[in-house]
Amino acid sequence: MIEAVTNTKVYLEIVKQLREMITSDGLKTGDKIPSERELSERLNFGRSSVREALRALELLGLIETRRGEGTFIRDFRGHQLVQLLSTFILQDEKAKQDVFETKNYIEMDCLRLALKRIDKRQTESMREWVTNTDSFTDDEFFQRIIEISGNHLFLRMWLILKEYYYSLEDYSEDYQQEDYLALLGALAEKSIEKTLSAYGKLRNLSDFIDKY
Repeated sequence: MIEAVTNTKVYLEIVKQLREMITSDGLKTGDKIPSERELSERLNFGRSSVREALRALELLGLIETRRGEGTFIRDFRGHQLVQLLSTFILQDEKAKQDVFETKNYIEMDCLRLALKRIDKRQTESMREWVTNTDSFTDDEFFQRIIEISGNHLFLRMWLILKEYYYSLEDYSEDYQQEDYLALLGALAEKSIEKTLSAYGKLRNLSDFIDKY
């Protein structure tokens, strides 16, 4: 049996052991991997932890689940973005900080693009949404911004990065409504300086913004 570990990096350890198991078992594209229960027993981890690791691998495009059949290894070699991100993200613990920074850079670049493309109607619609919706999330806000930016590659990368980062982090949102409204106000003014300043305040990233 593969030796189990008990630390805060359970997620990465499961992914690492899954990759080693796939290699040692000689599994290839199209092959079925063991069930969640079998993996839990073989790797000596709880089923919920194994389930989260499998979900992340599926999000990265490395495996796919077929209803009623099981989980299979995907052929992702032709998808360069998936190959690049998966190879990097799964390699070590330092990747978490790099993912955090890359996610922020994507958000800032999309704010720059949105600044040029957002119109008054969209700004007012988002302001009304933020003001009148009690349960809106930070993810929903920035997904709308990225969609307005019009860059589909940024959106795809951002979706992967945020899911990976949150899966490793005990994450809870502590943002204020006025911070989002200030960011929307800066976008409406078409001011890149005010927009980045508002973003830095929202994310508490003054030093990071200075480097951008």
